[in-house]
Amino acid sequence: MRLRNIIIVTVLVPLFLILLVFSLVAIKSLEDNVRTKLQSEVQIISHAIGTSLGYALERDTPDALQESLHSAFSFHRIYGAYVFDPQGEKIYGLGLGEELFDADDIRAVVEAGEPTGDYRQHERWNYYSALVPLTTPGGEIRGVLQVNRLNTGIENYTGFISIVAVVVFAVGAAGIVLMIWWGFRHYIERPLNRLLGVMERVEKGDRSQRAAIDGPAEYRKLSLALNGMLDAMAEKDADIEARQRKEIELEKRLRKSKKLAELGVLAAGVAHEIGAPLTVINGQAQRLARREVIGDDERAKLGRIRSEVERIVVIVRQLMELGRQHNVEKESCQLDELIAAAIELLEDELERIGSHVEVALPTPAPQLTVNGQQLTQVFTNLMHNALQANPGGHIRVSAETLNGELHIKVEDDGPGIGEADKNRVFDPFFTTKPVGQGSGLGLSMVHRIINDHGGTVGVFDSALGGAGFELTFLAEDPTPTQGAQPA
Repeated sequence: MRLRNIIIVTVLVPLFLILLVFSLVAIKSLEDNVRTKLQSEVQIISHAIGTSLGYALERDTPDALQESLHSAFSFHRIYGAYVFDPQGEKIYGLGLGEELFDADDIRAVVEAGEPTGDYRQHERWNYYSALVPLTTPGGEIRGVLQVNRLNTGIENYTGFISIVAVVVFAVGAAGIVLMIWWGFRHYIERPLNRLLGVMERVEKGDRSQRAAIDGPAEYRKLSLALNGMLDAMAEKDADIEARQRKEIELEKRLRKSKKLAELGVLAAGVAHEIGAPLTVINGQAQRLARREVIGDDERAKLGRIRSEVERIVVIVRQLMELGRQHNVEKESCQLDELIAAAIELLEDELERIGSHVEVALPTPAPQLTVNGQQLTQVFTNLMHNALQANPGGHIRVSAETLNGELHIKVEDDGPGIGEADKNRVFDPFFTTKPVGQGSGLGLSMVHRIINDHGGTVGVFDSALGGAGFELTFLAEDPTPTQGAQPA
């Protein structure tokens, strides 16, 4: 059952019933009181003149009888007075209502010896008529007195008043119910329906819904509480989603690290096996180049062989480094010093191709507990790749501390990395450079070094328009970062 109907059934209906019963009882009590008063007045008048009439009948004095009857009319609204003998025959009478009782009614009063009274109607007039036996001082009933009193206005209209009262009560009750129904619908039901609609839409998945802050104070408080609960749920959902994304990313990086470790072990085994043959090839080519019987063209080809062998040796050395387990010896280092050392290693190439490196670090520069030589190699590899991607372009190295982590970004304004290649850039031997210009092991080395230090590395699209690499470490100083100072 709806709340509105419950209130009507359990509160309004019992209240109206109580009021109706009370009103009817009050009207009935008023009617009974008026009738009782009317009867008492007639009985008092009847007894008052009945004594004198009894003496007049005993002495048979018509003048006294007439005088006593005339005295009855001095009372208010007495319209008739009659004296009958014991057989019901009229002896003397004045006024209206003689025919209200017949002879049998009068004889019955004589036989009973007790007064009686009744409401009677005659010629559209309503009377209350009392019949009183007239006794002599000796107790003999010599006749019956009939006194007729005309009903007053309120006596005539008590029934009508009752009907009018019931009708007015019914109309008033209907009006009250209508007003309560309208007020309930406007101030209770509609706000509840709005809140219910918001909750239903939230249940279906629309977590952006919020309740309107309007209506009575209680509903405003309820709306504020509901909105606060939804905001808290949204915050929790966002936090859970962020944690899930972070866990997925960590899981991806863990699989990547495991994959790289397996590839590194395989590559190291292959490099070890081909290391000796490469040494033999290089030595034999060197001996052939020393012979005087060969021409310059053959000697140039042998030099090309030795050059390619040396490149293979470098790749083999990188492969062995990739698969080797490292015990990182760490020390406290200043980030700006590590970046400056990497820029110094690339200084000649930077000047040659006209590229610029922008360094934007917090002040003071963050400190890291790392292997300085290996981290310098990381920055060197990343900036070298940026130089090759866009000779003469712009490189930016920045850092900031967020939520207890140090985030270092190396970005360029080159062509960037395609979405399909982002998940493969750290795989060994994967490269987007032309054949002969890269081994595809530089970023694998970067990933291995950062992983050895307990950090993470990822790739993203730089705001400069090219590729960006983000290195993440646990921050040693969790204080908020200050404004970056471009170099």
